[in-house]
Amino acid sequence: MFMRLQTARLSTMADFRTFNVLILGIGFMLLFTAFTTCGNIEQTVIKSLANTTFEGSGYNSLGIIYGVFSISNLLAPSVVAIIGPRFTMMLSGLLYSGYIAVFILPATWSFYLTSFLIGLAAAMLWTAQGNFLVLNSDATTINKNTGMFWVLLQCSMLFGNLYIYLDWNGKATITDGDRKMVFVVLLILSVLGTLSFIILRKNQDDEEALNEGEADSLLSAHMIFKQRAVSAVRDASTEFRTMMNMFCTKTILLLSFGMAYSGLELTFYSGVYGTCLGATAQFGPSAKGLIGLSGILVGVGEIVGGGLFGLLCKNNRFRRTSVVFLGMVVHFIAFYLIFLIIPEDAPIVFETDTQHEPYLMPSVPIALMCSFLLGLGDSCFNTQLYSILGCLYAEQSSPAFAIFKFIQSICAAVAFFYSGYLLLPWQLLIMVILGFTGTLCFFLVEKMQDISVDLHEY
Repeated sequence: MFMRLQTARLSTMADFRTFNVLILGIGFMLLFTAFTTCGNIEQTVIKSLANTTFEGSGYNSLGIIYGVFSISNLLAPSVVAIIGPRFTMMLSGLLYSGYIAVFILPATWSFYLTSFLIGLAAAMLWTAQGNFLVLNSDATTINKNTGMFWVLLQCSMLFGNLYIYLDWNGKATITDGDRKMVFVVLLILSVLGTLSFIILRKNQDDEEALNEGEADSLLSAHMIFKQRAVSAVRDASTEFRTMMNMFCTKTILLLSFGMAYSGLELTFYSGVYGTCLGATAQFGPSAKGLIGLSGILVGVGEIVGGGLFGLLCKNNRFRRTSVVFLGMVVHFIAFYLIFLIIPEDAPIVFETDTQHEPYLMPSVPIALMCSFLLGLGDSCFNTQLYSILGCLYAEQSSPAFAIFKFIQSICAAVAFFYSGYLLLPWQLLIMVILGFTGTLCFFLVEKMQDISVDLHEY
C-alpha cells in the first residue's frame, strides 16, 4: 500500500511539473510573440510616424534595453530569491506590456522610460524562468523540459511576424491606423502571456512546508522573508566574486569573443535586417510585408538548428567545433548575399525608402533565404556556447551563464547604438571579423579541453 501511495505521489508530482513547464512555455511564447514582433518592426514604425514631435529611435531603445539588461543580471537573482519566480515573472510581464502599449500613443519620454524598465524586467524574467524551470525538473527530465520550453519559445518568431506579413504586405507606408491595430493585438498577447503565469502551480514541497507552519503563519512568513533577504544578499555577493574571478580565466576570455559575436548577430537579425528589408525601395509594395515573413524564417531557422544540432551533439555524431564552424560558414554566406542585394544605406535611411542602389538586383527569395540562414547560424552558435559552458562549469553554472548573458547583452546594446549610424557594409564587416575570431577562439577552448582530458587519463 505504501509503495502504491508513493508511486501515485511521484506520478502526480511529475504531472504537475510537466503542466508547469508547458504553461511556462506558452506564457513566454505569447509574451515574446508580442515583444519579438515589436522589436522587429519598431524602427520601421517610427520612421512612418506622422507625429513630428516624436524623436525616439528604435535602435537607441533596443540599445538601452540590452544595456540595462546586462547590468541588471547582477541584481536579478536577489529579487527572485526574495519575491519568488512566479511573482517576478508576472511583474516583468507587466513591464513588457507597458513597453508595447507605448506604441499605441507614442511619446518620446515614455518610450525611453519603458525601454529602461524593460531592461530591468528582462533580467528578472530570465533569471526567474531559469529558476522555475530547475525547480520543476530533475536529472531525468531537465533535457525534455528544456526542449519543450525552447520549441514553444521559438514559436514566438512565427505568429506575430505572420500577422505582420499578412497585414502589411503591399503597403508602401504604415498609417496610424495600421500601427494602432498591430500594437493593440500585440498588447493583448503580452497581457495574456503575463496572466498565464498566475496559473503556475507552487512546488508541492513548498506547499507542504507551509502547511506544517499554519499555526504560526504570520511569524513564519516574516521569518521566511527575512531569511530569504539575508540569503539573497549573501548569495549575490558570493556569485559576484565568483563571476569576477571567472572573468580573468583564459577559458572565459577566449569564449568571450564568441559570446560577443552572438550579441552582434542578435542585434542584426532581430532589429537591423528587418528594417533593411522594409526600407529597400527595389522590393516595391511588398517591402513592408517582408519584415514579417523574414522574422518567420529566422524563427524556422532557429527551431530547425536548435532541434537538429541538439540531437546530433547529444548522440556524439557531431563535435561542438563542427557545429560552430558550420554556423560561421552559414552566417558568412548570408552576410555576403545581403551585402550584394541590400542597399548600403538601408539601416540608417530616415526617408520612406533607400536612395542607394545595391550591387545586384534585390531578390525576395534570396533575401528570405538569408533570413533562414541567420536563424540557423544563430542556433549553431548559441546551442554550442550553452553546451560548452554547461560542460566546463557544471558546478558554477549560474555565474558562467550570467557572464554569457552579460557579454552578449552589452555587445547587443553597443550594436543597436551604432546600427543607426553605420552603413550596412561596415556592420557586416564587424560581424565577419568578430565571427571568425569567436570561432577560432572556440576551437582553442575545445583543444585545451581535449589536452586536459588526455593528460588526466595519462
